[in-house]
Amino acid sequence: MAHITILLANMKTTLDLPDDLLIEAKTTAIRRRTTLKAIVVNALRRELRPVADAENPNPDRFEVNELGFLIIKKRPGNPPMTSDAIRTIQEEIDEEDARRALGPRMP
Repeated sequence: MAHITILLANMKTTLDLPDDLLIEAKTTAIRRRTTLKAIVVNALRRELRPVADAENPNPDRFEVNELGFLIIKKRPGNPPMTSDAIRTIQEEIDEEDARRALGPRMP
């Protein structure tokens, strides 16, 4: 684990980064002819900014909430999604994926 100190808005912060990530970030900075600080700042800005409506991959299925996060649109007449309903859907998808991966069964 590498330790780096970065000056952000006149405040120093120490980050513990995995060695491979730090090497990749430094290599990218060299290739782009910029600094490690610029790479980290740009990555944080991208990660922390709200999703814009223009970035919505499927406006028919998703909407952007007041915090800028994508959420699944509730269809009129459908009950609200619960954790149990999502878990059931995920289990059905997992079972279907497993059947597909195993292929057709021999009699």
